[in-house]
Amino acid sequence: MATNTFKNAQSATVTGATTIYTAPAGQASIILEMDVSNTGAGTAAVDVRVYDNSGGTNAYLVKGANILVGGAMKVVSGQKIVLEGDDYITVTSDIAVDVVCSILEDVN
Repeated sequence: MATNTFKNAQSATVTGATTIYTAPAGQASIILEMDVSNTGAGTAAVDVRVYDNSGGTNAYLVKGANILVGGAMKVVSGQKIVLEGDDYITVTSDIAVDVVCSILEDVN
């Protein structure tokens, strides 16, 4: 029986492409909120992508978004992103950003 576990997935000082969260095999997860904040010294250009393991495809949630120095962006807020087992979400940035995701895991 599903336990509906709430958890945070976070990564500090993301540069380049970084996997932030991968749904556990055989479980569905829901991304409830995702925030990206610019901790670098210039404007950050950010991409956020979801990989669908069963379909073998990537889709952008955000492509080339600029986040000003000291600014932040809500990537997921209000809507929900469902990840099936082994699906994952990545963030790519040209300068340092921090990423925090609130996730509901093991959802039926």
